[in-house]
Amino acid sequence: MSFSDGVVSLAKKIRDTRSVIETEEATKTAFIMPFISNVLGYDVFDPSEVVPEFTADVGVKRGEKVDYAIMKDGKVQILMECKKIGDVLDLRYASQLFRYFAVTEARIAILTNGQEYQVFTDADMPNRMDEKPFLVFDLLDIDRTLLPELQKLSKESFDLESVVSAAEALKFVSGIRRIIAAEVKEPSDEWIRFFVSRLYEGRTTQRIIDQFRPLVTKALNQYIGDQVNTRLKTALGDDASDNVSAAAPVEAQPSLSTGNADAGVGVGDTTVQNGVGVDLAVVTTEEEIEGFNIVRAIACSEVAPERVYHRDGKVYFAILLDNNNRKPIIRLHLNSKTKKFVTTFEAGKDGTRRDIESVVDIYTVAADHIRQTIRQYETGGALAEAPVSPLAES
Repeated sequence: MSFSDGVVSLAKKIRDTRSVIETEEATKTAFIMPFISNVLGYDVFDPSEVVPEFTADVGVKRGEKVDYAIMKDGKVQILMECKKIGDVLDLRYASQLFRYFAVTEARIAILTNGQEYQVFTDADMPNRMDEKPFLVFDLLDIDRTLLPELQKLSKESFDLESVVSAAEALKFVSGIRRIIAAEVKEPSDEWIRFFVSRLYEGRTTQRIIDQFRPLVTKALNQYIGDQVNTRLKTALGDDASDNVSAAAPVEAQPSLSTGNADAGVGVGDTTVQNGVGVDLAVVTTEEEIEGFNIVRAIACSEVAPERVYHRDGKVYFAILLDNNNRKPIIRLHLNSKTKKFVTTFEAGKDGTRRDIESVVDIYTVAADHIRQTIRQYETGGALAEAPVSPLAES
């Protein structure tokens, strides 16, 4: 089993069984020990590798322990303190980590509730554990860009100097990403002022800042859209991207179609595909094709783009994983001249409505929800009940 497969397998187990876990000990047994053994690759039954209820000889309160110490070459390398799944992780309730970090040779400390893993080192001051983690990994919201960093803690790949040297950079990169995400969603006056100072020669007043605010937001969204479209073309290859381009000016599409968007057909025709009666009078618009391409571009960070399909109906344009009606990724409601919106499914089969002004807003309004929904399908299966097919609605 590969490292990423181990992560996905454990994520599915957590999703399926976390509701019955009521204690810290049960959390350790069900989730944390499998993380140490199946994901990181250490033998939890070998005390030369993993020491439960680890106690330091000096420098800590009498009887104080940390839940696990991971050893290498007879030395403590990683300290781990555990909480019950669902508990909020707060260092105020894990003060022993600070003390043990100071009196042992460990340079890595982990605080976890079995679902979320916060990883600390001493990047700010030698031999003193940082107050903020350099890596936060949530097994129910997997950020695949962090998998290589997490893998550095595994038995097979463990390299202390590599972990520590990367920690400071990773901490700042994560912080910068959070700032950028917040600014893209709702640009601050300071950020707008940055652009105004380079584009506007007059005096920067609050009125000017307010005038630039929607322009900055629009420009950022367009830039993100351009970058994602470039990534999509790269992922699909020249041939596939040519097919996508050819599909854009569709005049009429069958209401059941594949991810490759077949050629147009005559309005008013009917046919049967896979045993399903298809209304060929449904017109797939260029805007819907653009929305589909945007969603597939977002989805390709989680799955191969050819696994993303669409089905057009009279009421909404459905985008599915694996052409499975029980795996809706998003629905696009774009036919109204006055109000456009999308429905996302990260919260379950009923869906959540999210208003948009144009399809490009999918990047900022729904991208995270699209990725989260796909991760749920990949680790937890399809929805318990299939949503109503767009073919059934009129």
